[in-house]
Amino acid sequence: MKVIPVVDILNGKVVHAIKGKRKDYKPIQSSLTSSAEPLEVAEVFKNNGFRELYVADLDAIIDCSMNFQILKKIVDKTGLELMVDAGITSLDRAQKLLESGVSKLIIGTETLTKKSFVSEAIRLFGKDCVVVSIDLKDGKVLVKPDFDGCTEALCLIGEFVEMGVSNFIILDLTKVGSSEGINIDLFKHIRDTLILEIYAGGGARDIQDLIELKKVGVSGVLVATALHNGKITVQQLKAEGFL
Repeated sequence: MKVIPVVDILNGKVVHAIKGKRKDYKPIQSSLTSSAEPLEVAEVFKNNGFRELYVADLDAIIDCSMNFQILKKIVDKTGLELMVDAGITSLDRAQKLLESGVSKLIIGTETLTKKSFVSEAIRLFGKDCVVVSIDLKDGKVLVKPDFDGCTEALCLIGEFVEMGVSNFIILDLTKVGSSEGINIDLFKHIRDTLILEIYAGGGARDIQDLIELKKVGVSGVLVATALHNGKITVQQLKAEGFL
């Protein structure tokens, strides 16, 4: 199971994301680094042995002002593989994101209006480049009002599987940055129903949460707050074989 650090970028800085309340996000305060510059934070993760980052480009998600140059600089300077959610809703912007060196495009339900966009992205870029994020808030799938697909998580996942999607993130925005713990039962239910590559995001608080998720069979866990506040350490990750 992979443990993938999260870098949330807002106004060009790495911020502490808490429960999806973006107007309240402030630059990170971290035990790993004194910087909130995206490149410097990425370099710290690289130097600690991580090989992959999840980047949420909140500037792009909120107002479409994408941080292409920041992403390209991280890739060029660190060699890290980036999986990026930049609120992509057009193939042209997706192409530009890949050209900046990003390894995987994340298509989040929060910004998706037509489910056919996912199949178009897979056709153009290949299924290995496309990850669908099932964005949840208070247990419900976040979608645009005019979204044309299922609005229940398992049903929607099934629709995307039929399109060829094989990699999913289940992102519980209600728990992001909360240190409240991951909803293990949710992932047990998904894994009991579907055999897929599933990444868990939102609420990981300590190494025990990661151990439990590994037992469930998820492929990876997205972690930010617990790494920055020291509740999950590099030494613990190495001891458990996560790093």
